[in-house]
Amino acid sequence: MPQTESWTIGRLLTWTTDYLKKSGSDTPRLDAEILLAEACGCERIQLYATFGDEPREEVRIAFRELVRRRAEHTPVAYLVGRREFYSLPFRVTPDVLIPRPETELLIVELVDLAGENPSPLAIADIGSGSGILAVCAVKHVPGCSVTAVDLSPAALEVARTNARDLGVENDIEFVHGDLFAAVPAERRFDFILSNPPYVSESELADLPPDVRDHEPRLALAAGEHGTSVIERLIPQAAERLNPGGWLLMEISPMIERRVHSLVAADGRFEPAVTVKDHAQLARVVKARRA
Repeated sequence: MPQTESWTIGRLLTWTTDYLKKSGSDTPRLDAEILLAEACGCERIQLYATFGDEPREEVRIAFRELVRRRAEHTPVAYLVGRREFYSLPFRVTPDVLIPRPETELLIVELVDLAGENPSPLAIADIGSGSGILAVCAVKHVPGCSVTAVDLSPAALEVARTNARDLGVENDIEFVHGDLFAAVPAERRFDFILSNPPYVSESELADLPPDVRDHEPRLALAAGEHGTSVIERLIPQAAERLNPGGWLLMEISPMIERRVHSLVAADGRFEPAVTVKDHAQLARVVKARRA
């Protein structure tokens, strides 16, 4: 944006929206508003009350840098350091996957199923990332105990920070390890939640650059078929679930049939059930331990 011209809030938003659209953003206006509000240190809604105002020079400089990085496909959530999930604010860094609305379906299913079971419930969040599932479980399942596991120490630190910020740090045990390897062998759970990596190697190259080039590959890629982690998770979950306990996994529609086959092949679960998201796409597979 030319530095020789005087720019009001309204003109900044109009110019930036067009610029980000040309740069490939799917939500250019929303991106522009979030980034300008971040630079101004205000809420998005406040921008509309100051359309005719000209921001201070330091605000314009900060905004230009944010816009430059967004045009290079850095996700907005990483630029502002946060993303809302299930009506709660979560910190995010490039060490964790950015929370997405589709993942909220895991919490919806957990809350529905937990209401049919007596408390207190033991819940494991495998591949916790930023801790969104673990924190929401504590917030919405009264009296539960939660174990959050991740292979990335950096991701676990983000999860701990979110738990602390949202007042549930003492209600979650954080474990560094690969799936259940570092969880005591005698530990059993009523629910196992997971948003595991489920992108195949061939699909990875076709992801948008915002995702492919910036979000952690560890949280995305899952081998040739997109199920390399799920193939290990299912039998381990069968070992760790109490009878009648539930395994809830987020999946992509492309691997739905394969996941159902893997659950059936294990032989210790009742037939798996698919839950579709708002777009009517297969999003969650749930399986009950026999």
